Amino acid sequence: MKTIGFIGLGVMGKSMARNLLKAGYPLLVYTRTKEKAKDLIEEGAVWKETVAQLAKESDIVITMVGYPKDVEEVYFGEEGILANVKEGTYVIDMTTSTPSLAEKIYQAAKERNVHALDAPVSGGDIGAKEGKLTIMVGGDEEVFSACKPILERLGTNIVHQGKAGAGQHTKMCNQIAIASNMIGVCEALAYAKRSGLDPFKVLESISQGAAGSWSLSNLAPRMLSGDFKPGFYVKHFIKDMKIALEEAEKMNLQLPGLALAKSMYEELANAGEENSGTQALYKRYIQE
Repeated sequence: MKTIGFIGLGVMGKSMARNLLKAGYPLLVYTRTKEKAKDLIEEGAVWKETVAQLAKESDIVITMVGYPKDVEEVYFGEEGILANVKEGTYVIDMTTSTPSLAEKIYQAAKERNVHALDAPVSGGDIGAKEGKLTIMVGGDEEVFSACKPILERLGTNIVHQGKAGAGQHTKMCNQIAIASNMIGVCEALAYAKRSGLDPFKVLESISQGAAGSWSLSNLAPRMLSGDFKPGFYVKHFIKDMKIALEEAEKMNLQLPGLALAKSMYEELANAGEENSGTQALYKRYIQE
């Protein structure tokens, strides 16, 4: 089996890497803090001290880091992925990043006879653990086909959206839909509590009807239980919304719902909740 190098072992990345390890792939791992890789190493993953070392020894490199600046750092420069991988290597960036950076990686990879995909995901920590992520892919069709068996170990809804950058644009659509929906979920629960209803019973009714959504089914119970641990960080959601608004501005498209959600999440981050899960928006309503 092809050797996979995995860079980035955060809330989602670690579970994704573990699923590849369980599937039997030889797995090399790197993350800034080695301690985060300890349990994966005990399970059979091999630690590499640098990005360059991992890149040289991998047939496929998957990245799942935090911000576009982190993507830029691991892909470019003398110690980056593209300067160190063999010709014919596949590189798959699963970070939510900018479409323009995805295109830049694709072009730089092509010049080195390396195959690149942008493949951001949705499904949170639960989807990552269960291998049921939605994966939105941009890049060449034949490269997508070659990498699909690996992506199928990570997700169940895997769609090739088009050329390089198309995966990232699709992820922006995903985040735009979630952003306003999260406000609606929080306000529905706040209304239920204020009116004297049992909010868990309310969820039984509305999560199965026209109001149903992933956030309502998966995050609303966490809100009501006071569980604000990150399945997806507030700080990363703000980053995604910022990218989407910048891309929309380039297209002369107004997104007032997204702008409102971003401002509310920025208030939340400024109140010290940047490392909480996105469901922490509910705290705003508890306090009122």
